This record gives sequence, structure tokens and C-alpha cells, in this order.
Amino acid sequence: MALSFSLEGKVALVTGGSQGIGESIANALGAAGAHVVVAARSEDKAAAVAQAITSSGGRAEALRLDVTVPASVSAAFKAIVEKHGKLDILVNNAGITDDGLILRMSKESWDKVLATDLTGVFLCAQEAAKVMLKKRVPGRIVNITSVVGLMGNPGQTNYAAAKAGVIGFTKALAREIGSRGITVNAVAPGYIETSMTDALSEDQRKALVGQIVLGRLGTAADVAGAVVYLASDAAAYVTGTCLNVSGGLYIGSS
Repeated sequence: MALSFSLEGKVALVTGGSQGIGESIANALGAAGAHVVVAARSEDKAAAVAQAITSSGGRAEALRLDVTVPASVSAAFKAIVEKHGKLDILVNNAGITDDGLILRMSKESWDKVLATDLTGVFLCAQEAAKVMLKKRVPGRIVNITSVVGLMGNPGQTNYAAAKAGVIGFTKALAREIGSRGITVNAVAPGYIETSMTDALSEDQRKALVGQIVLGRLGTAADVAGAVVYLASDAAAYVTGTCLNVSGGLYIGSS
């Protein structure tokens, strides 16, 4: 039987979809045939991404969503169900960093990162599970974690804790709802080309790339491809896993 990566007829929600990796994921899901709901705190930025998808022949819309606010999350999922009658795919991508060494890290910094990067995943996945179970769709939940959650990184105890928590959450939720045909997986990107890596000096960049087996930084498209796979029927028998997309920066058990 031929593998199918088509997402035709599917409704997908991407949180943090207005820029960077989230934007690339939204574009890739749209190209695969899904109707993409691009969600972000800035509805204008989300609308620009949605417009780009529709201009390329896809289907998309923008939605304002703050994953740290329960009322915002519940309202967003209610709006999606009222408009489309279902939700097939949730990509929990919204995330922030607020780096600092542990001796200088404030409680506010810790709470802020955990609220977005871990609690936000919980709130959105909880709402998605309610919809998918009620509508009895073979849903897909894909949580964007980080290789930092697998290997740690100095100066990022808050971020590493949140992203490691997402991996544990993914495995537990996969066991809870797998019997209902809903898969739950995570994707752990490594060092990805961003505005931050653009600012690195040549020596810093060489040192960074020197740690990566494949000898290059990743791209947002590398991450998006992994998400499309996990959202598709090609991954129908994959659940509770963390797909390491780090170019070999980290090679170990997930």
C-alpha cells in the first residue's frame, strides 16, 4: 500500500504560527492540503501567514490565541469547532525563551517560560482531545519540544525543564487516548537557522556546526517536514515518540 502524506480534508491548528518554525509548519501543512488555522498572539502577523498560504492555492485563516490564558484557549477551540465542525490536527508550537544562569534566574523568568512552553501545551492539548474524542476523528497532536529537553543546555534550566516536560506529557497523553485512534508525538528541533544564529560570528558559527553530525544548522523546513509526516496517515502507527530533528547534535534515547 502506498504511503499517503496528503492532508486533504483535514483541519489543522498551529499555535505560534506567525513566524519562524511555526510559519514554516503552517505553510507545509497548507501545501499538504490541510485547512490551516494560524494562531498567534498577534492576529495581524498570523493573518499575513494565512494570506501567503491562500495566495499559494491553499486554505488558511488567522486566529488570535494566547496559550497562557485558559479563556483564550477555550474560546479559540470553540470558534474552530463552530466554523469547521471538527479539528483533526493540533501542532503545539508556541514557545518562548528567557535565558539566564540559575543563580540569577528570577521566579518570574521561570514561571513565564513554563507557562507558555509547558502549561500552554497542556491547555491546548486538553481542548483538542475533548474535540477529537467527541467528534471521533483519528486526530493528530504534535508537540514541538527541543533537543535541549533531551540533552540540557547551560543557562536554560527553565526552557530545558519545560521542553523535557513536554516530552513526558506527550508520552503520557499518547497512552491515555491512543485507544481512541488519536496519536500524540513530539518533534525536538536542534539548532535551527534563525535571526539569532544569523547574528553569530563566523567563529561562533563554526563551533556550533562542529557539534552537529550532518555539518550544518537545520532549517525551519526540516522541522516542518517532520510535522507533516507525523500529522499524516503515513505515521498512523506512530505514537508516544519524540522525533529528534537535530542533525545528530544529540544521538541518544528519547
